[in-house]
Amino acid sequence: MKITIFGLTVSSSWGNGHATLWRGLIHAFARRGWRVVFFERDVPYYARTRDLGHMEDADLVLYSDWATIHQRAAREIADADVAIVTSYCPDAHQATQLVLEAPSALRIFYDLDTPVTLSNVKNGRRPEYIGPNGLKGFDLALSYTGGSALDELRSLLGASEARPFYGHVDPDKHHPEMRDPCFAGDLSYLGTYAQDRQEAIERFLVEPAWRRPDCRFVIAGAQYPQDFPWAPNIYFVRHLPPPDHPRFFTSSRLTLNVTRRAMAEMGWCPSGRLFEAAACGAAIVTDVWPGLDSFFAPGREILPVETTEDVIAALDMTDQELKRLGANARDRVLAEHTSDKRAAELETIIADAKRCPASLSEVA
Repeated sequence: MKITIFGLTVSSSWGNGHATLWRGLIHAFARRGWRVVFFERDVPYYARTRDLGHMEDADLVLYSDWATIHQRAAREIADADVAIVTSYCPDAHQATQLVLEAPSALRIFYDLDTPVTLSNVKNGRRPEYIGPNGLKGFDLALSYTGGSALDELRSLLGASEARPFYGHVDPDKHHPEMRDPCFAGDLSYLGTYAQDRQEAIERFLVEPAWRRPDCRFVIAGAQYPQDFPWAPNIYFVRHLPPPDHPRFFTSSRLTLNVTRRAMAEMGWCPSGRLFEAAACGAAIVTDVWPGLDSFFAPGREILPVETTEDVIAALDMTDQELKRLGANARDRVLAEHTSDKRAAELETIIADAKRCPASLSEVA
């Protein structure tokens, strides 16, 4: 099969979660015999932080403006089995127009940012990647978020059908590694700075750091402001490329997962980082959101926390208890949340849609 994708980025993991997810999925597609063409606008802020310049598993088309690749895009869609436009694609309107004119491809919109999309729509701010007709005309909307988000994609944006397509991890890239002293700590956090995560970061990491000066805390990510409330025992790593993620997750006794507010409120939206950390055998503490127990078993595979005291209690667990927690999380990820598993899920969704569009509604 051939799949043509118009997305945000696959070449740079700087400040976004799309790139790592696409890399794992494209790698899985290739193993299953798919041909993938990925169109990405070559914007300066990703060009400066590019950590993948060439893909062996896909044709990566970097372009400066839409006019230069319009004809090629039309050709790549013309013989594709599947054509996908994603959230935050900078040329989503033009790509959507071409995709909706596709002669034979299954036309899909994949929203990797569904809670943000729906929040903006409800507040009268239609995202730039959603056209005036919403999702009408697409055969299917895939959503990074399940639960009630699927109904709202239909009711608010006119999707004919919506299916969950959750995050995942490539275990060839994310697995336990030797601990690295540069990343060693009692509690780590990997994530781009976001204002709507700040309150939780202060409650689950900054306050524990002040209360436990004998412990070492590590934050890695991009876009952290100068006025971030650092404590003396919090260490910072500016932007960590994906190849370094396994060493980062493996090197701390515990790692923290915090979900963006809109995603936490809607629920059913596990982050890619959550699966990455679990695949590395990390012991994870996480904020609480609806649907969490559908992905990991609380207390056995992951530790939900709501207060600073909950984090302190986790820090006081023995190394043996934390290792067992991380091992259980890794087993769950390898069984249910790998990129190969998601690729197989997508093949089934595509086959159902091509065989009988109504079947999507029957199994949703």
